[in-house]
Amino acid sequence: MKIALVTGAGRGVGREIARQLADLGMAVFAGVRDEGHAPEGTTPLLLDVTDGAAVANAAKTVDAAHGRLDVLVNNAAICGDHGVSPADVTADHMRATYEVGVFGLVAVTHAMIPLLRASDDARVVNLTTRLGSVALTSARDGINADWRMLAYNSAKSAVNALTVLYANELREAGIVVNAVDPGHCATDMTGHTGDRSAAEGAAVAVRMATAQAGGPTGTFTCEDGPLPW
Repeated sequence: MKIALVTGAGRGVGREIARQLADLGMAVFAGVRDEGHAPEGTTPLLLDVTDGAAVANAAKTVDAAHGRLDVLVNNAAICGDHGVSPADVTADHMRATYEVGVFGLVAVTHAMIPLLRASDDARVVNLTTRLGSVALTSARDGINADWRMLAYNSAKSAVNALTVLYANELREAGIVVNAVDPGHCATDMTGHTGDRSAAEGAAVAVRMATAQAGGPTGTFTCEDGPLPW
């Protein structure tokens, strides 16, 4: 049985990823801030990715239960500058967004690497977005033109960079690291304005989390295929 941990699994796409992995027969730790929000069929794991003690405890819990981790899905993130002009975004906006989506990702990944190394077929899936694509953002009339969220978009650009760096670092250990874009999903984060359901958005992450051994690493994809960095 594969062992998985999904951060930010209490709602939205993260909750769906955890549920779908459990439905596929994985033993899933659902990283949540309220145990009552964990999807059915998963093991609730109290995990605030900004709390170092909570992250360390999560690693100890997974280790004690299984001694390894096969799948890590870094989903936890916030978007605190929707509707705010880049010129009006403050350092506080940036700190809050990066604390969860960037520093939290690093904290959890760092804590879980020893457990991932203990797996025969480990993979890390980082949830990102095409809004973090520098290539797409640089096209002034392109797909990202109307979504100028300085904190959120740049945080996802950082996630993309982290994905490549971790992929390169962990390649020799056989740990596959990829970034996926679930698309614009109707969740609490988007004010339920997206054109995709959380279940639909989760599918690409689940597919990457369950890909055959020896698959690609250091990639950035969505449901329709590769995305430019």
